[in-house]
Amino acid sequence: MKNQTTNKAQTYRLPQTTTPESLEMKMMHGGGAVLTFGNRTLVAGYFYNPNGRCYYGATYRFTTADHTCEGEVELASISEETFEDNGHAIAWAMAH
Repeated sequence: MKNQTTNKAQTYRLPQTTTPESLEMKMMHGGGAVLTFGNRTLVAGYFYNPNGRCYYGATYRFTTADHTCEGEVELASISEETFEDNGHAIAWAMAH
C-alpha cells in the first residue's frame, strides 16, 4: 500500500484489515456508508473538515473466498479528494 494511503488510513482511523461487519459498525454511526460490491467493499466515511467537504471514499477487497459480512477485507485505496456528501464518495469508490 502506498505511503499516502497509509497516512490517510491513520488520519481517518481506518483499519488495514477488517470485516465488512466491523466496518458497518464503525461507519454507520458517523454518517458513513458501507456497500459490498462484487469482490470489494465500498466505504463512504465522514471526517470533519471546516471547508464542508467532509466525506471520503475508500475501497477494501476480500482476501478470501468468504464474501459474507464476516469475510476478511484489506484496505486497497482511499480518495485523495474529499466530497460534499456520501453519495459522491461512494461513486468514487465504485469507480476505483
